[in-house]
Amino acid sequence: MERSNTLGRFFCLISLDPNHDILKTKINQILNEYKTEISRIEKGSLDDFKNIEEGLIISRAYIKKLRLLLRKRKFRTKNDEIEFFKEQKPFINSYIKFYSKLYRFLLKKPKGSLQKQRAYIDEEIEKLQEDYKKNLDFVKYYRENSTYLDQYYFLRGKDEVRLITDTSHYLTDEEFSTSHDNLVAKIKAFDLLVSHYEKLLEELRFKENNVEQGVKIQNSCSNENLQWTASKTDLVELIYALNASNVIDNGNLDIKRIATLCEKMFNVKLGNFYKTYSEIKSRKNNRTTFLDKLKISLEQKMDFDDSEY
Repeated sequence: MERSNTLGRFFCLISLDPNHDILKTKINQILNEYKTEISRIEKGSLDDFKNIEEGLIISRAYIKKLRLLLRKRKFRTKNDEIEFFKEQKPFINSYIKFYSKLYRFLLKKPKGSLQKQRAYIDEEIEKLQEDYKKNLDFVKYYRENSTYLDQYYFLRGKDEVRLITDTSHYLTDEEFSTSHDNLVAKIKAFDLLVSHYEKLLEELRFKENNVEQGVKIQNSCSNENLQWTASKTDLVELIYALNASNVIDNGNLDIKRIATLCEKMFNVKLGNFYKTYSEIKSRKNNRTTFLDKLKISLEQKMDFDDSEY
């Protein structure tokens, strides 16, 4: 009787298909490894061709790992297969599309004015949106987390011709593709690209604002014949103090820009102010003589003003 129960449990375990757990575990392992790799790429500059190329190579390598894995093992349930083709494979595939688009974007990116660069990005976003509109019904289905058509969209060999809008599906590997997993990857890539382009536009707007502020200061100063009557070294000391304290534009204006504005404001040429700063740092006794002088002068004025009352 005991032997019979043991055999029953044994055959029950076999019927559960051990491939299921192994497949799911290996898919998750591949995805986690990929996320680690891609997070390293994302920390680098996406204006660097080498960085983008590396991201593309890594993404293609991990898609290949998934493809080879599915050749060896089978999904235990339809839900597992749907999850893979609806979320897991498109996650990696979306980055392949993202890096491919970004590579072409950089190749064609103009080197001209900020306005010209902004117009180029706006044009690229418009192209994305036009392509996005071609599959609005499916986009709505996916965005709303609908599931009632998943058996047609995300199971292999369950194609419904009337539901297929992306004809490139007919040219794909039927063992590693469904009718709509590529469209999901396009949606995810769209989100990645739009987010990146919006970030670039924000950076351009920031630069434009800095330029406008600089022009306003320059125009204001051009109407005044201001002269810096202390030494150039004193002015360099003041410039570096302003930069170090982040009191101009929250520290977003670099030292060269501050120096240029001060030169125009006070009609002075500072020359190699980096070298002057090195000389200031090498002072043996008090390295902030001008700032200390300003502090003393202000305190003396306060004392004098107080004595007047």
